[in-house]
Amino acid sequence: MNSLGINKAPADTRVVVAMSGGVDSSVVAALLKEQGYETIGITLQLYDHGQAVGRPGTCCAGADIQDARQVCTSLDMPHYVLDYESRFREAVMDDFADSYLAGETPIPCVRCNQKVKFADLLQTARDLGADALATGHYVRRTDADGGAQLLRGAEEGRDQSYFLFATTPDQLDLLRFPLGAMTKNEVRDHARRFDLVVSDKPDSQDICFVPNGRYADVVAKLRPGAIEPGEIVDLEGKVLARHDGVINFTVGQRRGIGIAAAEPLFVVRLEPETHRVVVGPREALMKTTLTMREVNWLGADAMPAEGVACEVKLRSAQPPHAAHVHPLDDGRAVVELVAPAEAVAPGQACVMYVGDRVLGGGWIERSVQETNRSAA
Repeated sequence: MNSLGINKAPADTRVVVAMSGGVDSSVVAALLKEQGYETIGITLQLYDHGQAVGRPGTCCAGADIQDARQVCTSLDMPHYVLDYESRFREAVMDDFADSYLAGETPIPCVRCNQKVKFADLLQTARDLGADALATGHYVRRTDADGGAQLLRGAEEGRDQSYFLFATTPDQLDLLRFPLGAMTKNEVRDHARRFDLVVSDKPDSQDICFVPNGRYADVVAKLRPGAIEPGEIVDLEGKVLARHDGVINFTVGQRRGIGIAAAEPLFVVRLEPETHRVVVGPREALMKTTLTMREVNWLGADAMPAEGVACEVKLRSAQPPHAAHVHPLDDGRAVVELVAPAEAVAPGQACVMYVGDRVLGGGWIERSVQETNRSAA
């Protein structure tokens, strides 16, 4: 059994490495090459930044592709670039824009993993006869009696398991995450040891096609004319101010509302059907029950009909909440929180854990009450 858990000698094991041009995936390629695996680097060209935001200039992805190519050249391994721009726009960018216009707070990185990297790229790896697809994600994978399991990354501050909840058992069979047990400092040390050109390249902090953080610019470009102004109202429906579009707000937001009040006001919910932003005090943000759609379950068997006790993360940077999750018959689930949680935002992910193990998750829905209010 080799270091990837495959019953072959490394030299007889073909591994496709998903290379973004960053330090993490580059170190993965270098480590596997050092261990004697047959490695093939693949980079996906996903978007043209100038086209996305309506500004001319060099595509931001171009420099990353060049970095990936240079790393592969230095490691004497083949490198291929696949054009997935149309697929990425349809599955990720269009979904991002439509979700914002629907009053949600989307996570395009999850959709990219779900619809592009861990779907189309996995199929490409299989077509190439690969035994594994390796990525630079900070998560761990282990083989158990019931099949492969997904675990949190060892370094808490780097753990990316929240963004991989939609990974299916079939995908997990082929995926490998060589950095999952490492810290970022250890990865940087490896990059310098291999003298990689990207050893000191900074980490990306923004959504790849929104590098300046201005989501509204991208939505306006993708859906021209769809952003409409509306009213900011209190919990009773009293108009307090006007706004330029619901996409400029997210549930739980306090800053930038632009209303002077005796007590702090927070965005409680968004009503895209009426173009209203509803604000209220902090206590109005608290919820004990929510539903999620498109539930992906990573247990060995189906989720028990009586539900499962677990912890859930409702945002990537928030601590987990104790909960009980009950499956529904339509691929959805009800999540009952032991203690109220603040700022539960539709469009975010609800990810289930037992200890370090990821049980899966789904997308947080707008509540029935919110939908009814919007239609009223």
